[in-house]
Amino acid sequence: MDSERSDLIESLRQHRHFLRFTTQDVTDDQARERTTVSELTLGGLIKHVSATEAEWARFIVEGPVDGPEIDWDSVDWSNPPPEAAAFMDSHRMTESETLAGLLADYEEVAARTDALIESLPDLGATQPLPPAPWFDDGAVRSARRSILHIIAETAQHSGHADIIREALDGQKTMG
Repeated sequence: MDSERSDLIESLRQHRHFLRFTTQDVTDDQARERTTVSELTLGGLIKHVSATEAEWARFIVEGPVDGPEIDWDSVDWSNPPPEAAAFMDSHRMTESETLAGLLADYEEVAARTDALIESLPDLGATQPLPPAPWFDDGAVRSARRSILHIIAETAQHSGHADIIREALDGQKTMG
């Protein structure tokens, strides 16, 4: 494995570690608890980051998938359409989910992503981005850029989780 791939995997593993660390010794109820004005919870963040990593890894190999187009600006969040509700549920730890189960799912996703990074024939290979208000029309994304996005997403949400955990019981990831 070349040094670029090693660096990408090492960076991703480090940020995953910090995110998982925020859930150390947390109960399922604590993992569902909102500790700030945000809707974010520790369990919801693990679930979201895992799903996001899996989706971007799938995108690297298969490209965009056709799905329902949602007009985000017109969604009535008091009664969202099923597609928008499903999106929001991907950020929440439900009563039927356990933190251990979400962490186990995340470990599986991480192992698949690491194996993908190791085995990709070309990190510069591109896929077209799907139509979305946050992507330019006709834009493409390379495998490398998609991996960097996974790293950035994991790092950003690791910071969110650290704040949530500190508000929960004073525990800090660092310091």
